Amino acid sequence: MNLTRLRAIAAKEVRQILRDARSLIIVILMPVVLVLLFGYGVSLDLKHLPVYVYDRDGSQQSQDLLKHFQSNQYFHVVQVVDSYPALVRAIDDGSAKMGLVIPWDFSQRLRDGRPVSVQALIDATDDNTANVLISYSQAVVQGFSSEIQVDWLQRRGLPAQPAPISVEARTWYNEDLESSAFIIPGVLALVMSVIGAFLTSLTIAREWERGTMEQLVSTPVTPLEIMLGKLFPYFVIGMFDVMLSAGIALYWFRVPFRGSFGVLLLASALFMIVVLALGFFISVIAKNQFAASQIALLITFLPAFLLSGFLFAIEQMPIALQYFTRILPVRYYVAILKKIFLKGSPIPLLYTELVPLAVFAVVLAFLATHSFHKRLA
Repeated sequence: MNLTRLRAIAAKEVRQILRDARSLIIVILMPVVLVLLFGYGVSLDLKHLPVYVYDRDGSQQSQDLLKHFQSNQYFHVVQVVDSYPALVRAIDDGSAKMGLVIPWDFSQRLRDGRPVSVQALIDATDDNTANVLISYSQAVVQGFSSEIQVDWLQRRGLPAQPAPISVEARTWYNEDLESSAFIIPGVLALVMSVIGAFLTSLTIAREWERGTMEQLVSTPVTPLEIMLGKLFPYFVIGMFDVMLSAGIALYWFRVPFRGSFGVLLLASALFMIVVLALGFFISVIAKNQFAASQIALLITFLPAFLLSGFLFAIEQMPIALQYFTRILPVRYYVAILKKIFLKGSPIPLLYTELVPLAVFAVVLAFLATHSFHKRLA
């Protein structure tokens, strides 16, 4: 391998990147746009869900129940209506996600120690939100019911019943249960998939379309030198974008980072080799920029978004898809990112992800190297 020829190919590719305004926009703006878009636009946190109330009792006890809902961060009691049709209209037009109906004999039943039911009308067009509303509303009502039961027994001089078993939860790694803490680190995988595979998928295809492949073939530059020279600028760009995205995550969105920057850079460099080799391989077999870009988008960005565990838990996918994700390098990189950011896992605890990434890097680098030949046919 001749370093002079290698530098010449790399310098040629850098000039090509600088001349191509679209590439520059993708390189500079894509990481920032993706991190900001997912950081602000995608949230799995369901809080302050609008609730309308039809209080048919209007007693002090019914007001106490409403205060329990108002003090809960997941509910926002928007309005107390005076009729059942008004409650239904609020749910129909989307003003309310849940309607609460308190019966007319609510306080009387509580004073008599009799059971009483509170009706909750829930908009289930979004089943995830509906399930959250059901579980949280049940928790609020159960807490209120326990207080009422204790108060009822004390007023009659009776001993309070033993408290039922409860769970005292302690959340680790993401103490505030903020969805941005696990969404934003995964954005790094999307950024590197786009920068690595999408842009490098155009390198050799561009040479074929512009008719400059003949010049490369006529030079003494070897296929390996062409590949490394063309990919090295994108490797540097990709690592810069990793640091840029990580900086936005840490200092703008305050995502916790408990791991080592060295481990992050090592894992990112390994994944960058994977996507660069994949993009180069696509460029060689496609020989057309449009086809290469579409193939790269199909096999990198979409799997990174849907099947990597970035947004949707792999454990909840069908068994066949769970096995399919094992052949996706981005799955392992997303797992590494979450462990480094949130858990601070050292390298010995990342072997189950780093080893598959290393295998993918070797295999794809081999395919990319042996797929490119200096010939016109």
